[in-house]
Amino acid sequence: MLYFERGSPKAKLSLDDLREGLYKALARLGKPRRVLVVPPDFTRFHSQAGILTKLIYDFYDERLTAVLPALGTHSPMTPQQIAEMYAGVPPELFRVHNWRTGVATVGEVPADFVKATTEGTVDFPWQAQLSNLIWTGKYDLIFSVGQVVPHEVAGMASYNKNIFIGTGGTHSINKSHFIGAAYGMERMMGRADTPVRRILNYASEHFIKHLPIVYVHTVVGSDAKGRLHVRGLYVSDDGSGFDKAAALSLKVNFDLLDKPLQKVVVYLDPGEYKSTWLGNKSIYRTRMAMADGGDLIVLAPGLKEFGEDEEIDRLIRKYGYRGTPATLAAVKANAELQNNLSAAAHLIHGSSEGRFNITYCPGHLTREEIESVNFKYADLKVMTTRYDPAKLQDGLNIMPDGDQIFYISNPALGLWAYRGRFKD
Repeated sequence: MLYFERGSPKAKLSLDDLREGLYKALARLGKPRRVLVVPPDFTRFHSQAGILTKLIYDFYDERLTAVLPALGTHSPMTPQQIAEMYAGVPPELFRVHNWRTGVATVGEVPADFVKATTEGTVDFPWQAQLSNLIWTGKYDLIFSVGQVVPHEVAGMASYNKNIFIGTGGTHSINKSHFIGAAYGMERMMGRADTPVRRILNYASEHFIKHLPIVYVHTVVGSDAKGRLHVRGLYVSDDGSGFDKAAALSLKVNFDLLDKPLQKVVVYLDPGEYKSTWLGNKSIYRTRMAMADGGDLIVLAPGLKEFGEDEEIDRLIRKYGYRGTPATLAAVKANAELQNNLSAAAHLIHGSSEGRFNITYCPGHLTREEIESVNFKYADLKVMTTRYDPAKLQDGLNIMPDGDQIFYISNPALGLWAYRGRFKD
């Protein structure tokens, strides 16, 4: 059921608008005794999930008994991040998801379904896993809060991805990421109906339909001056809100270009991006726009590691971003990658497949570390002097020497593609 919908490409929903719309939906949900909120972590700071979680807390007060950030494989939120993103929500309500030990396996999507929906790309079954807190917590109402935006694994972020991957386990996360990579991320990004989403939908319909989950979706976009605006809010207990949000996100977050981009400069906010596991959004979200032989320059002042998880960091350092054939061969030959398919998928996602150049300008990692994983290296100070984020505007910039670049201040907020490469 769709409890609330409001949105358009030009909408600018204020805090009062969000409160009014959300509370209209909540008023229709009865009076639960125990409420759980599952929002994103700090890597989705701009989703407005922090504000929405605070509004939910204000509405239910002590009936909201826990907040479980959907970490996936990310590092736990720090007290400072919680205080910044979820200001006004008591910190003692927050729980930490452990993707290796804190999950329940609630069912299995059959191998024949996976094979059919991936067009034969993979043929293994997929175990549906989610947090024990969601599965056994006996909550009367569970809110999954998130932003719908183009995504490299599922096509579009949020909805049941927030549950099965954001609070999933080693199997559900590893295999969903590998399915997306093997099928081809460029065939999925910006699309609501993808093989990974169909698998998640199968799991929702067959295994968790009885759970009282309500999905709260935002669509967030920026204007010509880079200012963020909430373009849409959708609340539903099924996929209807997601479908509407995804349709709006395609209009708001997707920049379809008339010609490929020869040089792109992406800035990674140091408060959000400390790893290539996250920072490679600069690659995921621009790869369909990059010209063959083009240059992608990533300004990454906060970059200090490759993986958010210690084991995944080790695997990235060992195998590097060397393209699909090399990664698939490494998976076939090495059990440690077979047991960490999300890492293997990430290695595929983070490679240009030799089509364009990727240069990282890290704040903390060394030249040797960057080059060891098959990226090019450039000095951050030198590059930020030449390409000063404080002076650049999103989109096309012509430098004083005539150098033309396409600048992106936050890759998480959109998807860029050349028309000739994106086939709807």
